[in-house]
Amino acid sequence: MHMNSERPAVTVLGLGMMGAALAGAFLAGGHPTTVWNRSAGRGDDLVAQGAVRAAAVGDAVAAGQVVVVCVRDYDAVREVLEPVRAALAGRVVVNLTSGTSQEARDLAGWAAGHGIGYLDGAIMMTPQGIGTSEAVILYGGEQELFDESRPVLERLGGGATYLGPDTGIPALYDVALLDIMWSTLNGFLHAAALVGTEKIPATAFVPFATGWLGGVASFLPPMAEQIDAGEYAAHDATLETHLSPLGHLIHESRIRGVDADAPGRTRAMVERAIDDGHAADGYARLIEQMRER
Repeated sequence: MHMNSERPAVTVLGLGMMGAALAGAFLAGGHPTTVWNRSAGRGDDLVAQGAVRAAAVGDAVAAGQVVVVCVRDYDAVREVLEPVRAALAGRVVVNLTSGTSQEARDLAGWAAGHGIGYLDGAIMMTPQGIGTSEAVILYGGEQELFDESRPVLERLGGGATYLGPDTGIPALYDVALLDIMWSTLNGFLHAAALVGTEKIPATAFVPFATGWLGGVASFLPPMAEQIDAGEYAAHDATLETHLSPLGHLIHESRIRGVDADAPGRTRAMVERAIDDGHAADGYARLIEQMRER
């Protein structure tokens, strides 16, 4: 692919909240932008900002050098792109639809078979953050294709982060980072339920929670080094040391009528590791149980 202008024409397929935000960012960056959505009635605001609304997906594809797809799932991506695969040859498709790493790799194989440039991406931001410096979007695919597309992709904000030629890696990062998000949110909800039994408002507790999260984040780099090395010697607290406060958390939860299943699962992992002879190891040792299970 060769971008033939300073502001290459972009097509956005899919005008849900995220797709509309992507199109808005391209318009704000000065790119001729064509939009299409399977169901009619979306995109009026974008048209008012200067976008061209295509009546058919084929017309939309023909208008863009870069075709950005953001729809429900990978099945929907196939349904949209398969009928216009011939028109996509020589263009670059940037798929920002959420899915699995295998789905991304399969779609990349389909695109390669039809002479279509393909990048797969994962958006780690809400629609409201698209186009801002805080936006994080991860990409995988052919390096040359990414480098040529980067000036366009950077319009979405925060720079474009390239993770290498494997199109499945952004989706893997996506689910792994969401794993951290859900675990953190669930931990906060559990903690808020605990302090709430004493009529302490969640808003009063949240400064303590956010301050503590900063401390927890500082634990991650040394843990990551231990994981990569496969060596789990305790530098701060042993697994045996963790066992007692986990018991306190479970007891406190039960007597206050708060669900204790999550801390119970954590304690069970610690107990198994101790039973396996790792009482003196650090918390990072538990990754081996997660891998086994």
